[in-house]
Amino acid sequence: MSEPKREYDAKIDSKKRLTLRESLFEYYHVEHYSDGSIKLMPRELVEPFRVSENTLNMMDSSMENLKAGKSGKAIDLSKFED
Repeated sequence: MSEPKREYDAKIDSKKRLTLRESLFEYYHVEHYSDGSIKLMPRELVEPFRVSENTLNMMDSSMENLKAGKSGKAIDLSKFED
């Protein structure tokens, strides 16, 4: 294991929180071990999968076509059954 870049002692506050000084990340994945050690791994949270406005418009258009009876022939999926 490499040498630590920074090292300091920290204290848990009355609400069981620990403050990290000059942290480069906002979110961390935390692992607690039976020997009392704790491992922090930085995490970068990203926006969940989002459907684009264009895709939503295409889906709306497809549903309107289906309701109006504008659709292709049914697809036989029986070959995919077990």
